[in-house]
Amino acid sequence: MGSDSSSTSFSLDDEEVEPSVSITINSPARKTSFAVEDYERICTVGAGSFGRVYLVRHTDTQRCYALKQIPLRNIIAQRQIRHVHSERDIMMRLSHPYIVKMYRTSIDRCYLYMLFEYLPGGELFSHIRAKGHFSNGTTRFYAAEVVSALSYLHSKIIIYRDLKPENLLLTREGHVKLSDFGFAKVVSERTRTLCGTAEYIAPEIMANQSYDKAVDWWSLGILIYEMLNGFPPFRGNNVLEIFDKIVSGKIRYRRSFDPVAKDLVKKLLTVDPMFRLGNFEEEAQDIMDHEWFESIDWDDVYDGKITPPIKPRVSECDDPGNFDLYDEREDQHDEISLTELELFENW
Repeated sequence: MGSDSSSTSFSLDDEEVEPSVSITINSPARKTSFAVEDYERICTVGAGSFGRVYLVRHTDTQRCYALKQIPLRNIIAQRQIRHVHSERDIMMRLSHPYIVKMYRTSIDRCYLYMLFEYLPGGELFSHIRAKGHFSNGTTRFYAAEVVSALSYLHSKIIIYRDLKPENLLLTREGHVKLSDFGFAKVVSERTRTLCGTAEYIAPEIMANQSYDKAVDWWSLGILIYEMLNGFPPFRGNNVLEIFDKIVSGKIRYRRSFDPVAKDLVKKLLTVDPMFRLGNFEEEAQDIMDHEWFESIDWDDVYDGKITPPIKPRVSECDDPGNFDLYDEREDQHDEISLTELELFENW
């Protein structure tokens, strides 16, 4: 659901290399609006410069959900109108076991709301930090579920663009799900939006070159490295320092780093996307066929038949114990005008 960490996320306005791709939702139309007052707020489970995510409980059914609340003033000021529309439209068309479900959206004069399933296992980021680093087997398990999700997104011509442990949430059972689709985009060919998280951003994005889905496979390489090593390969005191290290392509591996995993990471972290694994004709299948995933049955991965290596401690459905504690004092935000509200038509 997104917590503030040492990583830096950013986005500049879109510059399309092609006309915008319209989204067609083939699934049956579903009711999207809901009454926010029907949900009791329990606590904050995510917060950032853009908004907050609350653990909420439906007053009638007692079911728990995650409510993402974004101040409309922030959206307008940060020129993120297109992104929130894109996030809503993309989430409405997705159905995959390793992607968080969005149920409904709503809006008033102050806030935009998105209602998601609540995943009580917390962020993968927290579990990595708690353990120091993951074993080879644990890393392979979570990498396989992420590959399954990214492959599905790419089949829908969607680029995720913000893969990182903070955006990977664990279910009660310990499976992982992609969350926070604020940077996701439908792209049939290429785009050149500058966005992402510094430690995870692909070199072609920061070089302001046009790019495609290969940027997600770069981020997968960073994720695998971080799970095995405890921290990402490219770190620095500021964004420019991190970018310089990314361009150099020089990575240090600890002696205990599994050599087969190292081979996969090196192929994913190829600076030139033309030669990056996952960007050839077979796309995600080339990654699935890599020796490191040799023991993986991909049908079992999709069906959730493989026992997760981490079992989060969850007492009740409304247990927020796997998330950080947040100051519950919320800044007050002014209403927007009716004219500005028209920017969010159909919410």
